[in-house]
Amino acid sequence: MKLGNIEFTEQQFDVVIIGGGGSGLRASLEISKSGLNVGVVSKVFPTRSHTVAAQGGITCAIASADPNDDWRWHMFDTVKGSDYIGDQDAIEYMCSEGPETVFELEHMGLPFSRFENGRIYQRPFGGQSKEYGEGGQAARTCAAADRTGHALLHTLYQANLKAGTNFLNEWFAVDIIKNDSGVVSGISCFDMETGEVSIIKCNAIVLATGGAGQVYEQNTTSLICTGDGLGMVLRKDLPLQDMEMWQFHPTGLYGNGSLMTEGCRGEGGYLVNSEGKRFMPDYAPKAKDLASRDVVSRCIVQEILAGRGCGDKKDHVLLKIDHLGSEAIIKKLPEIREISMTFANVDPIENPIPVVPTCHYMMGGIPTNINGQVITQDSNGNDSIVNGLYSIGEAANVSVHGANRLGGNSLLDLVVFGRAAGKHINEELPEQSSSEVSNTNIEESLETLIRIQETKKGESVFSLRSDMQNVMQNYFGVYRNEDLMKEGIKKLEDITERTKKIHLNDKSGQFNSEKVEVLEYLNLLDIANATAYSALERKESRGAHAREDFPERDDENWLCHSLFFKDKNKVSKRAVNLKPKTVETFKPKPRVY
Repeated sequence: MKLGNIEFTEQQFDVVIIGGGGSGLRASLEISKSGLNVGVVSKVFPTRSHTVAAQGGITCAIASADPNDDWRWHMFDTVKGSDYIGDQDAIEYMCSEGPETVFELEHMGLPFSRFENGRIYQRPFGGQSKEYGEGGQAARTCAAADRTGHALLHTLYQANLKAGTNFLNEWFAVDIIKNDSGVVSGISCFDMETGEVSIIKCNAIVLATGGAGQVYEQNTTSLICTGDGLGMVLRKDLPLQDMEMWQFHPTGLYGNGSLMTEGCRGEGGYLVNSEGKRFMPDYAPKAKDLASRDVVSRCIVQEILAGRGCGDKKDHVLLKIDHLGSEAIIKKLPEIREISMTFANVDPIENPIPVVPTCHYMMGGIPTNINGQVITQDSNGNDSIVNGLYSIGEAANVSVHGANRLGGNSLLDLVVFGRAAGKHINEELPEQSSSEVSNTNIEESLETLIRIQETKKGESVFSLRSDMQNVMQNYFGVYRNEDLMKEGIKKLEDITERTKKIHLNDKSGQFNSEKVEVLEYLNLLDIANATAYSALERKESRGAHAREDFPERDDENWLCHSLFFKDKNKVSKRAVNLKPKTVETFKPKPRVY
């Protein structure tokens, strides 16, 4: 078939999952086992998805390290870590379901590290406690050395092959298709190898497209982390939630951005300044270097601003793990040593690692319920479910992370809610029927692809993306204030205007990486605007959102989610669910470590 100058083929699945990372593969596995016909569309080979980069572990209360550990303690830590805007029903579900999902992974063959008694190895991570914060540091993060995400992704991919999941590898998903009745009915996509465009009709779509760390100049994420699912949602007049909440990991490798896992500090490593002083006990006397990530990141920035940074530019600090000994480092942190030696020319067995806070994780995303169903809000502030559309993983905002994610909870989020979405689809999908899609619906989904194919001249995607990343880095970083953000928004407005004249120089079909980068950039620009306007609107400091002009948390006005709509850059509020189903509400209180 043909529309304009674009030819396309048609395909049909019961369910299409966009994204082949941990959440997408866990959902596809659950659906494939039920006998439904599921297709996974992934722009990279699934084992190259960004989940492979997760190092430190997956956190849940399986009670290997401590036989008395309790998922309720984990829930308390997660609610506190979220600075109280995590939805407590979702956090309760994740923490209570966590042990079962981890044991399922073990039975699939995930090669966890082990204690001498054979139980799954667990290490301490930031923000973990016993006895609801009164019993000291917990060790709750299950690990496969410092390559846990790699082990998880390969395990799930192998299980999907066994279950008969269909894969469209190295296909790029362009947009969601809605029919004339507004029902989600399919996607448009293309094969990156050949350029072949395809319309895939389906009864349900799962957006598992991961985060968008590439919106910032300095980040720990893969180049593929461009928030494609979020861009699709915004183009359908659906909102994004809590987009001001970006986690800056305290220990990105200086000058490179590669992640130096929190597991380094979990194993006993610590941070020092230019004076050789271990400074975290001054800021967080109880948790020290294992305070939550937003706290540690701000403490590092404060040390640098106070002139105690390291190096010629005094713009980073040092992470010491050499005192752990070579045997422990080689056994428990082999990848950290390899990355440090390769990119910083530092052997951590002998010398400390230069580190600096680096954009790491997107707490915000597509608002969903526990089943992964996408939620929108009408003009009166009432929630409604978008039938047939799901989102899971870092792309989604359930919300279990709120204003700050605890280390190890991201992998748990992937498998718990990937599994939950799969189960819900298995139960609900047979009741739905295929919907007709018109040529007009298809043309709408291909509009951007057609437009950039027809450009004759204009701005380069590479300069536009670089300018956008620079603005986000300098105006919407670890510390924010109104004047700085307003200036940043003006610069984004200018970039958005320039983007209307974006030009695709390479019009070829095969392996057209420029075409992919243009589409990715357009998604990133929408996410940058969502972040900027949401951050300006939230007039308080909470979790990762630290405002110099509003330094205190304001529960009276801002114990809520923010919702960003692309239309007129509107930001509204949405209530936080403070009512779990089986335990008492954890009421907001001062968050100290």
